[in-house]
Amino acid sequence: MNPSTLDALHEIFGADALSTEAAECAAYGYDNSRREARPEAVVFPTAHDQVGALTKLCHDQRVPLVARGRGTNTTGASVPLAGGIVASFERMNRILAIDPGNRLAVVQPGVLNADLQTALKPHGFFWAPDPTSAPFCSIGGNLACNAGGPRAVKYGATRDNVLALRAVDGRGAEFRCGKPTTKGATGYDLTRLLIGSEGTLAIITEATLKLTPLAGATRTLAATFVDVACATAAVTRIMAQPVIPCALEFMDGEALRLARNHAGDAIPQAGAILIIEVDGEAETLDSSSQAIRKAASVDGMLDIRIAADGAEAHRLWQARKALSPALRTIAPNKINEDVVVPVSRVPELIARLQVISKKHDIPIVTFGHAGNGNIHVNLLYQPERTDQVRNAPACLSEVFDAVLDLDGTLSGEHGIGLLKREFLPRAIDPVALELMHAIKRQFDPAGILNPGKLLP
Repeated sequence: MNPSTLDALHEIFGADALSTEAAECAAYGYDNSRREARPEAVVFPTAHDQVGALTKLCHDQRVPLVARGRGTNTTGASVPLAGGIVASFERMNRILAIDPGNRLAVVQPGVLNADLQTALKPHGFFWAPDPTSAPFCSIGGNLACNAGGPRAVKYGATRDNVLALRAVDGRGAEFRCGKPTTKGATGYDLTRLLIGSEGTLAIITEATLKLTPLAGATRTLAATFVDVACATAAVTRIMAQPVIPCALEFMDGEALRLARNHAGDAIPQAGAILIIEVDGEAETLDSSSQAIRKAASVDGMLDIRIAADGAEAHRLWQARKALSPALRTIAPNKINEDVVVPVSRVPELIARLQVISKKHDIPIVTFGHAGNGNIHVNLLYQPERTDQVRNAPACLSEVFDAVLDLDGTLSGEHGIGLLKREFLPRAIDPVALELMHAIKRQFDPAGILNPGKLLP
């Protein structure tokens, strides 16, 4: 690194918040995609002004800068491909305000999702995004990838639950966007633009989040089916009636088998399962549960039952959340995609995935947030199988083609990052893509912010 750049970093951060030591830099050079590239330095901001000074320095000296949460991303979005500097926000982790009267909280980007939920609970509120990685992922990372989770089916993903942001653009210029109000029609919506931009447009230093009151009670149902087609048909019926579940999760037969290994007999044997949660006041849950039962009762349903108690419901959810790491132990190099199609077309997607799996002789395990069409597609190829290694790229390409044919999108909550970047021109038309490039140039004229990500 240029000595003058290093000297300037020392002035901004001091020795205790800056490292150029090789081992520590390597620890901040990878994420859950298992891709890695070592930065030249890692810094640990604690204040907005430091982020502004850092970004201006990187702009002026043309040094790549990657903002990092906790590295749970699966698409390589936080891997510093071009070296440069990683800004880890783990020390910028304060909850600045909780305002129940206005249903909002103000937080720094390093706050962990689960820590925020714990702080909100005594006030009777929660923040809607609840990814599986909630105990480990940061709010900044949730903002960067527009994180969702099971509750998004009723309460929306990150973009639907943020009111305002404070940020620094690629020149080091500070700006605010949005207001602490749920309505606003003043200018372009830069808040929603920044969410999901994966740190390529600006670095967020503060977020005003929209809160939702906790429900008085919840009820968890498990519906089993003879096969995937019947289960996905039930999803369409459930989402076409007035009672919106707060979660509607899907697991195919192979996912169920793996879940049984984790949770035992709490997980039934079947061709597919839907885990359905309804919430509201206690006196309304009987009628809500009956409406869900009726909608789920399609040909091929084996059983539908209500979890006997909180412990059984917890085991169901823990088994669902353990699936992704369990699949990683079976196929360490598995390809995990989080595609989305319109809910009514989920049955078509699952049918096409089965054909693609058979064609390429690669097992495909599916589970996910079926209530909003967000299906996690796992290609379980084995590195010792040369035929599977050879077929995997074509298999993935056909998966994306099927999704786009069904008017779907490449990602619901994991983002594009590095791993899906080459597929973006299939999903976005040329004029829209050029507008995105123009927006990137406007926010980050020197191209220093997370270079090589998202845009092809």
